[in-house]
Amino acid sequence: TAHPVYIVLHPVRVPTSVLRNMFRILSLCLVPLALGYLAEEPLLFDHFPEDFIWGSATAAYQVEGGWNEGGKGVNIWDTFTKVEGTIIDGSSGDVACDSYHKYKDDVQLMKNLGMQSYRFSISWARILPMGTGERNQEGIDYYNALIDELLANDIVPAVTLYHWDLPQALQDQGQGWLNPDVADWFEEYARVCFEEFGDRVKFWITLNEPKESSLQGHGSGTMAPGLQGIGTLVYIAAHNLIRAHARAYRAYEKDFAASQGGKCGITLNVNWAEPRNPDDAADVEASNAHLNFNLGWFAHAIMKDGKYPEIMRTKIDEKSAQQGFEESRLPQFTEEESAMIAGSSDFLGMNFYTANIVYPEESDIEDVSYYADPDVGSIQDPNWYGSGSSWLKVTPWGIREALKWASMEYGQPDIYVTENGFSDRLGNLDDLQRVYYYKHYLNQVLKAVKVDGVSVKGYYAWSLMDNFEWAMGYTEKFGLHRVNMTDPDRARTPKESAFFYSRLIQENGFVENENNC
Repeated sequence: TAHPVYIVLHPVRVPTSVLRNMFRILSLCLVPLALGYLAEEPLLFDHFPEDFIWGSATAAYQVEGGWNEGGKGVNIWDTFTKVEGTIIDGSSGDVACDSYHKYKDDVQLMKNLGMQSYRFSISWARILPMGTGERNQEGIDYYNALIDELLANDIVPAVTLYHWDLPQALQDQGQGWLNPDVADWFEEYARVCFEEFGDRVKFWITLNEPKESSLQGHGSGTMAPGLQGIGTLVYIAAHNLIRAHARAYRAYEKDFAASQGGKCGITLNVNWAEPRNPDDAADVEASNAHLNFNLGWFAHAIMKDGKYPEIMRTKIDEKSAQQGFEESRLPQFTEEESAMIAGSSDFLGMNFYTANIVYPEESDIEDVSYYADPDVGSIQDPNWYGSGSSWLKVTPWGIREALKWASMEYGQPDIYVTENGFSDRLGNLDDLQRVYYYKHYLNQVLKAVKVDGVSVKGYYAWSLMDNFEWAMGYTEKFGLHRVNMTDPDRARTPKESAFFYSRLIQENGFVENENNC
């Protein structure tokens, strides 16, 4: 005989965090009802302008190796990677791709693909081992040899002065980017580079992704120097990074530009912020807030008026007061500094990889965090194609939207896509996912140029070869070339994406009868 079963339901208090996550999941379900984009679009068959620059990019710590050779000083990544638990696979850039010894091989990789430019960074500690003071001639000789080898093969050097590898001496003696004097130190270093290499280098980038130096280096602590101050230190570091950039730019403008004939700018990174519902004014406002807290954090002052975006100023000032801070967590530029910073870039370098869907989300006033300050929530659609990196979803349409927004927001500057690329975990040579990524992202760049009138002057694929991917070590691979990290010779082998990219370079765009794989 069956017996009845009684279920007694008791009221349960659901934490706010759980409700918020439930809301995000519901939001994902509703996203397809109001998409403002097409996940995949037909290709535009056309050509880039004749003077469009095609290249690839790397960074010193990620590829050079030779960490204690040739008189080089120690930098913060040399130190950070020696701390247990900081790098997922326990590796370091001590040898990396060994480009310190194999730079001629690297140049031949580029020449074989028909690349016209190479974006690389200079290791500050290889030039000035203590960060300031005495120059290291062996380090200067290395970069002279690399630059000369590039030019001998008709490849234009595009040089980044700082790609996250601060000399350890400056961190130890003066707290690095948290010290206002870092602007003096950086200008001294920049002047050395302009003096030593500026007769041949005509394309200078002061800083690479200062947002990540701030957020990951001084916020989460997941990157060197590993400091944690997500609502406080991040703003101080960013403030000094902007000041240092402007000092280097004005030094070039005043004492080198006329005689050397080059240009100087900055590279900033951004994820496109797609409004959850593009027809909802609140969602559109959240998108603008998100973009101003990310790209605008640096670009607004540098490309516009020498000040932070008004939404950052207002929100952080008000929240700081409510949180009991005696002064705003967001520093103020002096009038003299604002005048120096405004207009301090001859172009805008943009690194772009992926996108987010954003919407208004009021944060807890007790949450002292950069991520809480904008009052914006974000998600990524689980239907978007993934990659070897948890954060990198394939969103080709996003690069076009980001280029359009930056062009309109900052007065139609010349823009260079200084990084764009795809990661995997295998490093396989038949990397068809990477081919797909480059095909659709570059076609969206072409649409930005041809359809939207954005002044995109060049594109640098990230990266020339698999390399040390920061806290992820060698587990994530972005290269057009595979590097055998277990081979002492670090053999390089082109992947299918290298051949695809080479065809795009040769055709300077997309040809309809080309194999559209």
